[in-house]
Amino acid sequence: MSISQILLLIVNIFGGAAVIGSYVQGFIAHPGSADVLWGNIKGPVRSVYSVSMILSALGYFAFIYFILFRVVPSEVKIAGIIGYDLFFVIFTGILLFSSLWMPFTYSYVGTPNTGTWIAIRAVLFLVGLSSCALVWALLSLQSKLPAIPYWLAVVGSGYFAFHTTILDAFLWPALYK
Repeated sequence: MSISQILLLIVNIFGGAAVIGSYVQGFIAHPGSADVLWGNIKGPVRSVYSVSMILSALGYFAFIYFILFRVVPSEVKIAGIIGYDLFFVIFTGILLFSSLWMPFTYSYVGTPNTGTWIAIRAVLFLVGLSSCALVWALLSLQSKLPAIPYWLAVVGSGYFAFHTTILDAFLWPALYK
């Protein structure tokens, strides 16, 4: 494992801890209030979300495995010109903005206002945008070997991008209010 991969692993450990920590803090600070995060999303749509969250997590493991353990950072060329460092930007975007969703949402529940709603929409959009950038980066890699882990990473990142962009950034806000 190269130093770049170790650093990306550290970004994922701390970023993942920030996301999980924001959820833990939210649930501790607002006991018994998890339902308010769903807004008006009920029944089958909520079930679809629950299954999709699991599939997204599996996708995350597929692409992070490939990026951390199957590529050679010094050989990475994304779109022929960008190196491995782009993954730092992408994962920072995914994890940083993901860690802000729950605090903003609980803030909005406590005091609904346009500014907080815009902040929620912005962080969801930026997570989706970062996720789409990951799909693009993987598809733009010059070396797509080893083939099976590569394609699992592409499919995993594609599903993750679908969930974070379509379900979270567009559908959730539309159904929440």
